[in-house]
Amino acid sequence: LEKHLISNLSRFVSLSIHLVINFPSLSLQGAALVMSARSYSDFTTQASFEIKKCDIHKLDEAPATEVVMTRDEGLQYYRTMQTMRRMELKADQLYKQKIIRGFCHLYDGQEACAVGIEAAINLTDHLITAYRAHGYTLTRGGTVREIMAELTGRRGGIAKGKGGSMHMYSKNFYGGNGIVGAQVPLGAGVALACKYFGNNELCVSLYGDGAANQGQIFETYNMAALWKLPAIFICENNRYGMGTSVERAAASTDYYKRGDFIPGLRVDGMDILCVREATRFAAEHCRSGKGPILMELQTYRYHGHSMSDPGVSYRTREEIQEVRGKSDPISLLKDRMLSNNMASVEELKEIDVSVRKEIEDAAQFATTDPEPPLEDLCNHIFYNDPPLEVRGTNPWTKLKSVS
Repeated sequence: LEKHLISNLSRFVSLSIHLVINFPSLSLQGAALVMSARSYSDFTTQASFEIKKCDIHKLDEAPATEVVMTRDEGLQYYRTMQTMRRMELKADQLYKQKIIRGFCHLYDGQEACAVGIEAAINLTDHLITAYRAHGYTLTRGGTVREIMAELTGRRGGIAKGKGGSMHMYSKNFYGGNGIVGAQVPLGAGVALACKYFGNNELCVSLYGDGAANQGQIFETYNMAALWKLPAIFICENNRYGMGTSVERAAASTDYYKRGDFIPGLRVDGMDILCVREATRFAAEHCRSGKGPILMELQTYRYHGHSMSDPGVSYRTREEIQEVRGKSDPISLLKDRMLSNNMASVEELKEIDVSVRKEIEDAAQFATTDPEPPLEDLCNHIFYNDPPLEVRGTNPWTKLKSVS
């Protein structure tokens, strides 16, 4: 009788999932059936994993190499990374259709960095990054719809259609910044405010390996160390600054040691658990009053530097495929969850279907939402200032500002 019940339950789960995936019109009923059956499933609720050891600089101890991940955490990480990946692939498609114009720097391949960092800090903490910012806009509370609409310059965009790919903002997220390396001293200023107000918050400042050679970054290191600011400086080393490999651009590619007197960590940036544990370690360092810490995340971008860069003139297609095959952050997480009975293939496919639908709905909105009207052109120049007259699209047009 027991075998008979288990066999029938298994068939019931398979049939329910089949309905959800192949008959979207029945999705509500199918989802209810799946959840009803899944409550009897014997998934592992949490598991321990061995992760790669971080290289350390001026530290007596390193982040843990044996970590725990719960099933709920894993499912959330998977959904967020898939959303980022699909969102960027859709942005690629819309750019090639000339619906997205101008600058556009995609984040696919680096998803474990953003999701791992956010898993280890609080939304009340602060974050600032360079112009490869779509992923962080999502983790900082922006919606796919707002991000896609911003990319297409529509009124419903997260910056009301005025910022585009490089300039997106949300609460405690200070952008997307277009000037190479300039966000790092800004981030130190935010960290100074955190220390001044004594609110136990910190600021994460992200930059690429190309920006790592900027002088203003070293000036910022110096001030942050002197003032013991709660600042985590993170170099997302995706191996190429625009079209130049790190070996050709930097005499020293040990970016985690570049702070000299500031402690550093070099982390596998393709493994979300490595990033999460290293960031957790770094956050504890900052909150304990020890001052700044530097992290280098060794990661990889699948697209070129920007959409104007095919990305294969300075690296081979074989190299890209090798990284995809061996180190893809989404595949790595998926394999861990499946091999530890933390999810089923059908359940992850269900997430994939849901994510694709969300992206398609957002793309539909981003191509039909109106563009901002001319009257909005001069709005939000200043915060909380009286209105002023501003010249519009030509010297004779005058518009009233709105703060």
